[in-house]
Amino acid sequence: MSKTYIEPRITIGIMDLQRETYGILKGEFYVDGFGVLSGRFTAKVISGMIVLSDEYGKEVRHTSSIRLSGKDTDTFLLFGVTIGSSFHWERKEAHEFRGALVFKLRPDHTMAVINDIGLEAYLESVISSEMSAEAPVEFLKAHAIISRSWLLSALKRKKMGKATQQTHENLQNNPDEVVRWYEQEEHDIYDVCADDHCQRYQGITRIISENVARAINDTRGLFLTHEGRICDARYSKCCGGRTEVFATAWENAHFPYLAGINDSDRESSPLATEAHVKSWLLSNPEAYCNTTDESLLGQILPSFDLETKNFYRWRVVYTAQELTAILREKSGIDFGALKRIEALERGASGRISRLKIEGTRRTVTVGKELEIRRWLSPTHLLSSAFVVSAQHDAAGDISHLTLDGGGWGHGVGLCQIGAAVMAARGFKSEDILAHYFRGAVLKKLY
Repeated sequence: MSKTYIEPRITIGIMDLQRETYGILKGEFYVDGFGVLSGRFTAKVISGMIVLSDEYGKEVRHTSSIRLSGKDTDTFLLFGVTIGSSFHWERKEAHEFRGALVFKLRPDHTMAVINDIGLEAYLESVISSEMSAEAPVEFLKAHAIISRSWLLSALKRKKMGKATQQTHENLQNNPDEVVRWYEQEEHDIYDVCADDHCQRYQGITRIISENVARAINDTRGLFLTHEGRICDARYSKCCGGRTEVFATAWENAHFPYLAGINDSDRESSPLATEAHVKSWLLSNPEAYCNTTDESLLGQILPSFDLETKNFYRWRVVYTAQELTAILREKSGIDFGALKRIEALERGASGRISRLKIEGTRRTVTVGKELEIRRWLSPTHLLSSAFVVSAQHDAAGDISHLTLDGGGWGHGVGLCQIGAAVMAARGFKSEDILAHYFRGAVLKKLY
């Protein structure tokens, strides 16, 4: 790879589609066209413009784009920031950030609230937000490298205009097949969002520990590469014992370094048949991410992730009426009485990429991985690696459906819990990355 990079600045959409937001400037921030502002502030969209006011309600700026720039030691606090949007841990919190604060007006008379910051400072927050800042340092180093790699790979793809549209529907003009996947390229006026859709970014709200600072410093400018290109280094919370291939969750593309691998020191074959998948998901196979050690998990996961139990193997039970109502609400389709739910295509980890839902009124095939999880839950299923069993009443109709599943997230690339367990067992960051990204090479680019 001949190109050498300099550390880029990143724009992060902290909040979007807002009509009003509040916060506190902790330091002296320079406002273009005004001067220095500090303390409490309000930003509102009024009559098609963003109006920035100080703590006394006095108007400071009235325009379509406002930038507030502080010194490196200055921070700003935003109230009502949503985390875990649409997931079962969704909540609003106050978050504190470094860098510049930017407000941008949208054509629908809402605004985006954006943080402009250097990549390495951004990564400090990502690592502390995605996992506990007290996690093993070798894991944090591995995570810093893949987060840095994913981001620059995504930004390059976006800049070159080669990214596939984030939503794909009705393949081959088939009204009975809905296939969707989601990418960060849908963000138009900032690089990435601050939530799980891209990478969790909660500013300096989460503790940025000495281990995190060391991990960022020790890996500064270090990337995963493959055949001269920065790797699209994906990751999820728990693979469930096997990692997944890229095409199960996103476009039909193949990346050799994102192969489905066994999350242990033993190799095994992909889950090729429904019988094999069922046996796998109804068992408890050994894997790095197969841990119930509460002390270790407390070192790895942030507090809100610790609320999720039984992520390696899990079970969800619905009445037929419950699932019918969920499907109607989430898909907008009235299936009628459910007759059958069948996996048509699975990836290497058992995650479903195409699921057939048959009812008395409609039969529709849905994909990919995340859309399946959205359709079959009031929030999201933990993963699409599941098998379905149906119980019937005396009349022969389905009364209950049980989903037995494994893993948490899409399962592609690095398994965060598995990688943290590896680090706790003494593996170095380069060993962890070699395990999850086969054939990838570390290279320092700045």
